[in-house]
Amino acid sequence: MQSGLFSKPRLFETLKHCNFETWKLGNIFRSFSPDNRIYALSMSSGPGVLIIGAGVAGLSAAVQLAHAGMQVLILEARDRLGGRIFTQHDPATRAAVELGAEFIHGRPCEIWDLLRQHNLQAREVVGEDWCARDGELCTCDFFPEVDEILEKMDDRAPDQSFLDFLASCCPTPKQQESKRWALGYISGFHAADPGLISVHSLAKGMRADEEIDAERAFRIPGGYELLVEWLRKELLDAGVTIQLSATVESVTWKRGSVEVKGQCETYTASHLLVALPLALLQAPPELRGAVRFSPELPAGKQDALGRLAMGKVIRVTLCFRERFWDSLRARSGSESKTLADMRFLFSQDEWFPTWWTTMPQKLPIITGWAPSRCAEKLSGRPEDFVAEQAVQSLSRLLNVRKGEIESLLESVYWHDWQSDPLSRGAYSYVKLGGDAAQQQLAAPVENTLFFAGEVTDFTGHHGTVHGAIASGHRAAAEILKA
Repeated sequence: MQSGLFSKPRLFETLKHCNFETWKLGNIFRSFSPDNRIYALSMSSGPGVLIIGAGVAGLSAAVQLAHAGMQVLILEARDRLGGRIFTQHDPATRAAVELGAEFIHGRPCEIWDLLRQHNLQAREVVGEDWCARDGELCTCDFFPEVDEILEKMDDRAPDQSFLDFLASCCPTPKQQESKRWALGYISGFHAADPGLISVHSLAKGMRADEEIDAERAFRIPGGYELLVEWLRKELLDAGVTIQLSATVESVTWKRGSVEVKGQCETYTASHLLVALPLALLQAPPELRGAVRFSPELPAGKQDALGRLAMGKVIRVTLCFRERFWDSLRARSGSESKTLADMRFLFSQDEWFPTWWTTMPQKLPIITGWAPSRCAEKLSGRPEDFVAEQAVQSLSRLLNVRKGEIESLLESVYWHDWQSDPLSRGAYSYVKLGGDAAQQQLAAPVENTLFFAGEVTDFTGHHGTVHGAIASGHRAAAEILKA
């Protein structure tokens, strides 16, 4: 906030309109959100770096810059921090319910270093995986065959979409079922259209995952919001200003200078870090959340944006009075077992093909995952429709009467990221022919415009929280070098 531009009454009215209350203490402004939590403690002089977006990429970059002695101002259009990290808490079970990112994939240092710093151990997601096949629940004995298919992907050969790859790599009829499950995996895990996603990017991602043991999944006890809170406190201690409900409309820039126009104020700085979701960078400038650049971003950036896509996901968490699936039985070889230790449930259901529980915690909570084309059918629909489809899906897969499930249902949690104007999707993937698009998007422009966010991670970890954090660290290093 460039406080010298305002008299005290005008400043107060402006911040009040922008959902802030401000008290002046000498030459320092202390800003509070409406719930009286401190979000900023800053000197009144202008920032050296403006950051658009307070997801973990923007927050992580701000921490690095502040520790290096730079003045930073973060502008966030939402009324909260975290971006696509969005944790709520179920009052009945006191469990963290994630509406966005939930899992730590493997042991990335970007997250585990923070956990160690705060003396917290992540909890590994352990248990048994089950599959719904031909109307029955059984063990997922086809996983090795799916892995065999995926291992055939080669980024040294000409690039293909995953759909074309499947058609060429596995033509024999006996592999048809394995191909369907492989297709479901790509659609589900990457939230991607198999006809668009690049095999080169998938192969690169698999190698990157192997390096961090990413086949293991973990959760943070208390939810991902703890990570956001740690970053917020560190920024507060470092004197970084964060303005919430601060929508950015346009950026006017030239080498060494940027002017950012918001609904309530115009800001100037020598450097700008853009940490927005891919879909907002792709959106027409008249849509809410989009930012107009003048002059426009270079042709190389525009080309890169055209070779990337935003994945689609609807996830629904159902909270029950009891874990009714504990007593259900499924086939395991020649015997049957209960689902008491169920971790994941995989299927080819047309609405919610994947489900998971809170294992190893045995809470009466289960989450449904509707990716890609499943999400397209649900996005924009009212909550009761989405909840109805989720319950029906669970009823079909578990062979439990829908009425019985509804009678035990206590609450439903979900968020439509596709219809959210400040995200317009879940997370990014690389389209066919998109080699180097992420690196192209991440590259600084005239040592003035810089870019972060999971979509700009070009090491194979895009679409993840640790990839977003790494991109923030990379962008901060670029700014400091500039």
